[in-house]
This record gives sequence, C-alpha cells and structure tokens, in this order.
Amino acid sequence: MTLARRLSAEALGTALLLAMVVGSAIMANRLAGGNAALALLANSIASGAGLLALVLAFGDISGAHFNPALTLSQALQGKMDWREALPYASAQVLGAFAGVAAAHLMFGEPPITAASVARAGASLWLSEFLATFGLIAVIIGCSRKRPDLTPFAAAAYITSAYWFTASSSFANPALTLARMASNTIAGIRPGDVPAYIAAQLLGTIAATAIFNWLHRPARSAAKNSGSALSFGHD
Repeated sequence: MTLARRLSAEALGTALLLAMVVGSAIMANRLAGGNAALALLANSIASGAGLLALVLAFGDISGAHFNPALTLSQALQGKMDWREALPYASAQVLGAFAGVAAAHLMFGEPPITAASVARAGASLWLSEFLATFGLIAVIIGCSRKRPDLTPFAAAAYITSAYWFTASSSFANPALTLARMASNTIAGIRPGDVPAYIAAQLLGTIAATAIFNWLHRPARSAAKNSGSALSFGHD
C-alpha cells in the first residue's frame, strides 16, 4: 500500500473518529436532561463502538492508528519507519480537526471555536498518563498472542477508560489538539493541552518499554517471536 493511501486512510479514519466522539458528546449532553452519568454512558458506548468499526474498516490499509501515541509506540518498537511516523501523526491531527468541524456542522455549531472547558490538575494528568499507558499496554499485549482480538480489546478498554479516569480518557494527542477547537462539552481549554499531551506521551513510552520487556522471548525462542500489532502496518 502506498504511503499516500495510508496517510489518506489515517486522516479520514481520524476525522470519522472525532466526528463520533465529539458528535456523540454533543448529542448526549443535549438529550440527557442534565444527567451527567447518562450522558457519559452514551458518549462512551458511541465512542468505543465507533472506534471498533473504524479499526476493522481501515486496519488493512494503514494499520488504523488514528492516534500519534500508537504511531510513536510502533516506531519505538521498530514496527514502523521513523520517516513515516511524522507524516502519520500530521495526517491524524489534520483529520482530527476536520472531524471536529464536521461534528459541529451536524449540530448547528460554528465549525471551529476556541474551547473554554478547563481541564487541569494533577489528577487529570495522572488520568491521561494511565489511560494512554493502558491503551498501549492492551494493544501490545493482545497483539502478541491474539492479534485478531486486538481491535475489540482496544475498543473495550477505551469504553471502560471513559469511566475509570477523571479525565474521561482522551489518550490521544491528535484528539486532544482537535478538541481545543470545540467550545462544547467535549472541549479542552487550549492552555491545558500541553500537559495532557505530555502525560499521554509519557504513558506511551512507559507502556511500550514495560510491555515489550514483559513479552520479550527467551533467547532460545527469540527466532520464533513477535507478530506485528494488529494496529500496525507491515
């Protein structure tokens, strides 16, 4: 598959993912009648189910990363050329902003607006570290023995992480950047973005290092080890 096609798939897939995440957040907030738990339930189910569908649809084209954190993890593991990692991340970020704009237009909002929702503090930064750590850990762990189940496991984890983290689990630098352009319930104040992304990147690096060590084969079995991640691209 050519790089141009893979980048197009990453941009389109990430745009659709953000349209699902932001669109479902807006819809849930409007319909829940002030019930925050019901709104979060709807948003988490829509986001998890949407992620699964998109990974299954785009996985054979680009690996369906839709997330610079996953792209970084793939590059750190040597499963992706570093020269392709930056174009992948750039396509993901551009797609994410397009997805936010699409979600806004569907609900009668201006395409791009500066977010005002404050998301700062050590508890949220720890949440983003753990959310991203867990996502990368699940992908690495499942892909080594049950690669066909990796998309399902990742989607299930994201659905869960909406609930067990104080930040409702962004776990994605492209998603984080794009949501600063959404002055809705899904938004994040621009000044809060750098700390979120720093926590996500630290979680990515830590999970990649620890789970590659945990899954490292014995020397005698090394020659038989290691299928690529289902989210990766060979």
